[in-house]
Amino acid sequence: MDIDPRRTAAAVANAARAGVSDRVEIRNEDLFETEIVGASVVMLFLWPEVNLKLRPRLLRELLPGTRVVSHFHDMDDWTPAKVERLRAGGVWRNLYLWVIPPR
Repeated sequence: MDIDPRRTAAAVANAARAGVSDRVEIRNEDLFETEIVGASVVMLFLWPEVNLKLRPRLLRELLPGTRVVSHFHDMDDWTPAKVERLRAGGVWRNLYLWVIPPR
């Protein structure tokens, strides 16, 4: 989901090119307002302070086992299950993975 309709349109086109349109849902909505309960994976590319603001909601609303992936920014003291270093455009970036824990 993205609040910018141009980014949403680009994401829809990228999913179609990758052949995964039937496996992803891309929405043009406010991430603090949209329903996330049924998600199995949530991908974030947000500022660090937005990640931290969203974190309590992710932990509260997502089912245990749901994966949360963040490009570039961590979530402070929430230890990721995995961190991958990726090179994109000549720049090394981190990709973080968390799994919603059992309640």
